[in-house]
Amino acid sequence: METIKLIQNNKIVKNAIIVFLGTILLTVSAKVKIPFYPVPMTMQTFVVIFLGMCFGYKLGLATVVLYLFEGILGIPVFSNSPEKGVGMIYFTGPTMGYLLGFIIAVYAAGKFNFNKNYLLNFIKIVFSVLPIYILGLVWLGVLIGWDKPIFELGAKPFLLAELFKILLLVIISTKIDFFKRFI
Repeated sequence: METIKLIQNNKIVKNAIIVFLGTILLTVSAKVKIPFYPVPMTMQTFVVIFLGMCFGYKLGLATVVLYLFEGILGIPVFSNSPEKGVGMIYFTGPTMGYLLGFIIAVYAAGKFNFNKNYLLNFIKIVFSVLPIYILGLVWLGVLIGWDKPIFELGAKPFLLAELFKILLLVIISTKIDFFKRFI
């Protein structure tokens, strides 16, 4: 009985460390950015999908939700924080839809089974990334008005870079078992 408790406690500690390290990776990916208006381009979408692929949907969700919670509490984990604000004020700004899309994206990437088929993996990753842009564009439209060129501001500038990130993830997806060994 003691052995079972020890194993369960070790698993909880291991998972907590994995989630915490995932939030650090997300924070670093948010700080590496190319400034655009009104939404900066970062490596976050890459890391969100990567976390889902490696951690699975449970630990992936825990990681993203903790990351968002850290940001809402005022810890400067988001892309333009603390320069453009922290906490709930920053969270409810132009990037909120994208940030909420991370939750669905990491879940989708965590639920998909990736194999050696590049085309299928590409389709799965595209479907995983889509909620980020859909929620991001919807929130951007609500925030700045639907009379503005929402797609041109919130998606079009990022599509080429996003395609590059997706292709990198497709290449990684065929080797995902290598990364899962460490988790």
